[in-house]
Amino acid sequence: MNSIHRYMGAFVDTILYKKTNHPIVQFLRYGVTGSIAFLVDFVSLYVLTEYCSLHYLISAAIAFLLSAVVNYLLSISWVFNRSRKDKPMLVLSVFILIGLIGLGLTELLMWLFTDVVSLHYLLSKIVASALVALWNFVARRTFIQKKFN
Repeated sequence: MNSIHRYMGAFVDTILYKKTNHPIVQFLRYGVTGSIAFLVDFVSLYVLTEYCSLHYLISAAIAFLLSAVVNYLLSISWVFNRSRKDKPMLVLSVFILIGLIGLGLTELLMWLFTDVVSLHYLLSKIVASALVALWNFVARRTFIQKKFN
């Protein structure tokens, strides 16, 4: 029983706390980070559209930017273990560029799914977010993790 507790403790420690370059651990962490950022994004989109009466594409852009800040802070500190002293302006610039491409994809996909396919804007957001999350992870892992180590 003690060996199981040690193994589970080491597993949890690796998943939650240790710095790592292991792609599976990073992907799991990115999933948690992305889920938190998605909640910020989705709730902001809803509130801005329904309660502030903004057009859904304007709300989507603002919500995306809010969630990008959350995602950036969690990604550099926990997912990809970037040091704030390690080329911070270059890392931030690349992160912003990847995020802007993601924002463009989000806007395009939301417009496509909402105005062309006639899905509700919140359902369009879920589909667009899933697709853009894949782009974000691959791009950030490639350009932030691998290029600046």
